[in-house]
Amino acid sequence: MWNCSPWALLPPVYSVCTAAGLWAVYFVAVNDEQIVPLSSQGRRVNGSWYPPYISVAGNFPPASCIFSEVMNLAAFVGLIIAVLRYLQLKHTIVKPWLNIGSLVGFAIGCFGMTLVGNFQVFTDKMIHELGTLMTFGLGTLFCWVQSFITLKVNLRNEGRKVGIGRFLLSGAVTVCMIVRPVLMMKDLHMHAAGCQWALVMFFLAFMGTFAIEFRHNRFEMVCTDNLQTHSEMYRTELDQL
Repeated sequence: MWNCSPWALLPPVYSVCTAAGLWAVYFVAVNDEQIVPLSSQGRRVNGSWYPPYISVAGNFPPASCIFSEVMNLAAFVGLIIAVLRYLQLKHTIVKPWLNIGSLVGFAIGCFGMTLVGNFQVFTDKMIHELGTLMTFGLGTLFCWVQSFITLKVNLRNEGRKVGIGRFLLSGAVTVCMIVRPVLMMKDLHMHAAGCQWALVMFFLAFMGTFAIEFRHNRFEMVCTDNLQTHSEMYRTELDQL
């Protein structure tokens, strides 16, 4: 019997669809000979191909069109997941500022995703890099904060098992964040590009883990009529008299 909340499907579907969209961008760019494959040892002899960074893969049409759609949808659905996570923890967390700060930080990171998707790196590099910093920087911070919250709140006594997994994923994301710029400074762009892809996949895997807690909750949107509400309050007052 299916006892899990249907909202549990949202995080893994989000992770799988976002990953599939980004890999579609990659394969389109490779097919159009705009970037070299990740399996390649280096740049093409005539220098007409670029390293397979995600931003570079999404720089040229038609891959850029797919990239913009993927990043905008990822930002929108990612924010929904963050809001649901906030609501889930609202009445259970001891330090509310951690919950609020986590949501606000991730919301800013989601805005950074839209900058990355809509301002291509070769068109407006400064805005694109700002969006990248917001996305990766605040996204990494979100991972660590949520890992800490997972252990502290310990929903359904699953906090330790889930928290350990999330700390490992947060560590992997952080290592990729540190190693990637070092490899770029050493002109090891193929390795840096692979590190960037690994970073994004680890982060999407982290987002997918929210299905574990979401399966215990049901989220509802309630709409009430102001006139009806006032009428019910008036009846209540009359009954009390």
